[in-house]
Amino acid sequence: MPIKLQQLMYFVRVAEDGQMTRAARDLHLAQPALSQAIAHLESQLGVELLRRHPRGVSLTSAGETLLVKARAALEAAADAELTAFSLTRAARMVIELGFLGSPPMLDAPELFAALAYARPDVEVSFRELTFPTRSTASWLAEVDIALCFSPTPHPDVESMAVRVEPRMVLAAHNHRLARRRRLAASEVLDETFAGFHPSVDPQWAGLWRLDSQRGAPPPNLTSDHANTAPELYSTIAAGRAITTIPASEAANVVRALESVVAIPLHGAEPAVLSLVWHRESANPLVDSMIAAARALSPQSPP
Repeated sequence: MPIKLQQLMYFVRVAEDGQMTRAARDLHLAQPALSQAIAHLESQLGVELLRRHPRGVSLTSAGETLLVKARAALEAAADAELTAFSLTRAARMVIELGFLGSPPMLDAPELFAALAYARPDVEVSFRELTFPTRSTASWLAEVDIALCFSPTPHPDVESMAVRVEPRMVLAAHNHRLARRRRLAASEVLDETFAGFHPSVDPQWAGLWRLDSQRGAPPPNLTSDHANTAPELYSTIAAGRAITTIPASEAANVVRALESVVAIPLHGAEPAVLSLVWHRESANPLVDSMIAAARALSPQSPP
């Protein structure tokens, strides 16, 4: 009997969690049902995959070998599914654009005006994304193209700068720095910065915390696990931390939250608003958006 993807998914989750109870909770299954599914897989293969012990489970040598293949199979299946969705959108003349933070029509309205002029037959569908997790190729997987400030380079991803702008410090109106007219990056390195979720790309998160300028993460981080822009800004508004953000994003946040202020920051690497897309995109309409962006920036290389 062929192995099902669901069986592999269950096995991978148990192997990664190291516990049946935790894996069952993550999978929204009753533990006996998950244990039975794993036992059935082992019986089907005729080999023990997991060693059971009081503190959880560990992989046998056969389990370690299967784990590598199982992950690859699940990734391939997910990639095939996402490719199919992208092809379906292309057939409907739709391109799905992901964004982080402010809506794209605030960040780059000229881009969508140029696309509408050049390709009035193309519809843009917008999807708000959580902060970048793992690699750029990973968080970009579910959309055709995205707008993101300073994405981390990845060999499977192309990018194009749309705009370069300075950064600002975002702080609560009662923060000790709030009355400053201007700040140097060196002045805020030891401040308390807002914490990001552990899954967020550390290089991307480090840019906003000025990690490269101090050579390490901030000495003081809140215990927050911000995974979206609203979560991050809520921590700032509460007065527990600061962060740096692009100037255009800061203007939007200050308009929306009266309890925060944005202070110009000098001596920090600028923020680059970029279009990012898969090097081998399945949706040919991506080329239309890239062409519209290049039409707005004649100096950009072809």
